[in-house]
Amino acid sequence: MSLLNKKTVEDLAVENKRVLVRCDFNVPMNSQGEITDDIRIRAALPTIQYLVKNNAAVILMSHLGRPKGEADPKYSLAPVAKRISELINQEIIFADDDMVVGEKTKALAKGLKAGEVMLLQNVRYRKEEEKNNPEFSKELAALGDLFVNDAFGTAHRAHSSTAGVAEFLPSAMGYLIEKEVNFMGKALENPERPFVAILGGAKVSDKIGVIENLMDKVDALIIGGGMAYTFQKAQGYEIGQSLLEEDKIQLALDLIKKAKDKNIELLLPMDTVVAKEFKADAEHTTVKAGNVPSDAMGLDIGIETISLFSEKIKQAKTIIWNGPMGVFEMPAFAVGTKEVARAMAESDATTIIGGGDSAAAVEQLGFADKMTHISTGGGASLEFLEGKVLPGIDVLENK
Repeated sequence: MSLLNKKTVEDLAVENKRVLVRCDFNVPMNSQGEITDDIRIRAALPTIQYLVKNNAAVILMSHLGRPKGEADPKYSLAPVAKRISELINQEIIFADDDMVVGEKTKALAKGLKAGEVMLLQNVRYRKEEEKNNPEFSKELAALGDLFVNDAFGTAHRAHSSTAGVAEFLPSAMGYLIEKEVNFMGKALENPERPFVAILGGAKVSDKIGVIENLMDKVDALIIGGGMAYTFQKAQGYEIGQSLLEEDKIQLALDLIKKAKDKNIELLLPMDTVVAKEFKADAEHTTVKAGNVPSDAMGLDIGIETISLFSEKIKQAKTIIWNGPMGVFEMPAFAVGTKEVARAMAESDATTIIGGGDSAAAVEQLGFADKMTHISTGGGASLEFLEGKVLPGIDVLENK
């Protein structure tokens, strides 16, 4: 299923039309209700600014947090309206309406002029949203003439505001989703080779689908992070107290065999940084893979592994990375993740970071501007890499 032939915002005639845009404004806030990171709001700006410039009346909608289907001031989108208005230097009309689509909102939408922007209240104030209730989808759709989905972070959820609305209005994807689909879609469908995938994070079980889907596409697969220990245990290595999914040992063996049969290079850590306690200041040392003392646990990849992985990254033309190499929240065990990020930053390849922890790590370590593409959606990018259908994109009209 190619998502590369979906209509984009530029395929719609937007002038003097009311355009309903689903964004992902699910931003972190502190206890004072101030936004602590506005990267998701900024990611939506190109689509909003294009519509304003082309004389559309823009109606934005998003969820925030989990208000469980009822109005809760803690999850109001008021701070988001304020932030957008600062970023685009234009007043945003905020429809503060506990019903999301009450009479007040309908009147505001009706009176919205070309070039003006309004923001609806949190769509999850209504319990119908997450049930993809057609009645609620219809209420939302009635506010506009066209629908643009630009919320990649929720594209893997079939909700009223992400998928349901598209049943009732001509629809297309915004610039953010288009960028995600182009980079990740092209990497999966037609990568420049060698194509290397780097997978880390805690659990094999979270990445089974991704590994299986990538097995048919990559030239080399690098496995680090907590999930590597299950693979090492499968090969008869001693892993001490390291993270292990006992019930996934057979699966790891099958995947090792599958890689061999398909002539895919599978790289696992050669050495491991170990400690006796899961603590930031724990004393640590580096041991060869398979020699983890029985009272210690692996918390990062070692220096030999870093050099092996970095060499492989250097040779690649397309690289996808999802999941840290160690406990990167603790500086002592962030070295592996940092060095993999550095190798990617220095490479000439197309480098794609698949959201979630890897994106956070790359941002934190200061390599974000060196990557070709950093996905904005953790769950959505994982499902995309698994080859699953993303309902919020699938439902949009084809060119």
